[in-house]
Amino acid sequence: MNTDKPITAILRIQASDQKGLIARVTDFIQRNNGNIVALDQYTDTFEKQFFMRVEWEVEGFAIERDQIGAAFQYAIATPCHMEWELDFSDQRLRMCIMVSKMSHCLYDLLARYHGGELDVDIPIIIGNHEEMAAVAAQFGIHFELIKITKENKAEMEARQMQLMADNKIDFIVLARYMQILSNDFIRAYPNKIINIHHSTLPAFVGAKPYHQAYARGVKLIGATSHYVTEELDAGPIIDQDIIRVTHHDTPFTMIQKGKDVEKIVLSRAVEAHIARKTLVYKNKTVIFN
Repeated sequence: MNTDKPITAILRIQASDQKGLIARVTDFIQRNNGNIVALDQYTDTFEKQFFMRVEWEVEGFAIERDQIGAAFQYAIATPCHMEWELDFSDQRLRMCIMVSKMSHCLYDLLARYHGGELDVDIPIIIGNHEEMAAVAAQFGIHFELIKITKENKAEMEARQMQLMADNKIDFIVLARYMQILSNDFIRAYPNKIINIHHSTLPAFVGAKPYHQAYARGVKLIGATSHYVTEELDAGPIIDQDIIRVTHHDTPFTMIQKGKDVEKIVLSRAVEAHIARKTLVYKNKTVIFN
């Protein structure tokens, strides 16, 4: 993380498409002596929806940062019927990682975190198996073992949510966490739970999906990262990627290639969320540059 970078305000906007929206937003910033450092906008002509992300330097801005939201609501958002989110680049998010037995995504995220690639705090890792406790210890992060069964699921989820509250968690990453979250849990963190899974779904469900893919002679495998919703594995997609396989691959080389693409896709999704570059509309996302 470059601590010399100026603090910026990050505004994400959604509204019905109408003339002059970009001009009104940028004029609001310019009139208040703001220096825009990034701007990306997109118009969905099918849905007639406008999306925008604009970032500007806080230093020298004429409105105090705790008053920017109210001023924008009054001057722009209310007359233009906008939905918006305002963040600041020095607001460091707090992330909880949830894991089961597979380590590849956890190791990748922690290596990036340790190397300063993820501008985030990770106060806790929660696992439903003890295998990943040693990995958490390597990186000096507290590990909480919470074993879940059908009989204790409600009780253990309540414990998990209390840990989230105690650690002031902003968002959650399921790094191959092999438990289905309850609807109550998901509703408590809307668009703040990121999942990763192989992209052989829904064709190859259940155990050993890569063995199934091998048996069918597939030529592409991949991974999908998405926000978790109440509909299993069907939330708004943040990132996807693929890799080619051939008849030379075995189920075991396909598993390794699948793990590699899962790590990359999950890290990109997490980075986009941390940078406030995602915006959810219905069941899809706009990912800003």
